[in-house]
Amino acid sequence: MKIGVIYFSKTDVTEQLAQALIKGIHSRGDFTVVQHQIDGAEIIEGRFENLGIIDELSACDAIVFGTPTYMGGVSAQFKTFADATSELWCEQEWAGKIAAGFTCGSAMNGDQTGTLQYLVTLANQQGMLWVGLDSAQGYKDHGINRLGCQLGVVAHSPDGGVHATDLATAAYLGKRVSEQVIRLRS
Repeated sequence: MKIGVIYFSKTDVTEQLAQALIKGIHSRGDFTVVQHQIDGAEIIEGRFENLGIIDELSACDAIVFGTPTYMGGVSAQFKTFADATSELWCEQEWAGKIAAGFTCGSAMNGDQTGTLQYLVTLANQQGMLWVGLDSAQGYKDHGINRLGCQLGVVAHSPDGGVHATDLATAAYLGKRVSEQVIRLRS
């Protein structure tokens, strides 16, 4: 079973969340993880051009999207990747795959939910099945999801550091995605 994790990280916060998420994926069994951090060199004239990674993601059972929240939405770098998947959309090549997402921002409420909503929309356009969190902060919680967002992982990082609870939330989401892949395949 394969799970893809594609993300952009400028300040290393999204990278740390991606690594925690991958640990959570591996906690549930023998998964191959296709991990890719979007690099500016892959963007040519405003378009993501690494079609090899898109092919690798197409062979995955699930894809998890990650991006910092910039000005209430996904980073421009992530958006170029999303735009490059439009040809897959035409044929619904990712339909039926599991999807999830994570983001971070420097403000406590920097409209990170808007970023996750964009990722949900992208997944739904692709015909994917979205997995969010099932842990309400403060009510029978698991010591995760400190910012109370059910759509996916939201991290708050005003100084470039990552709160331990946000990393635990990312690991938890990775575990949930793996469990849903196992469930879908059985």
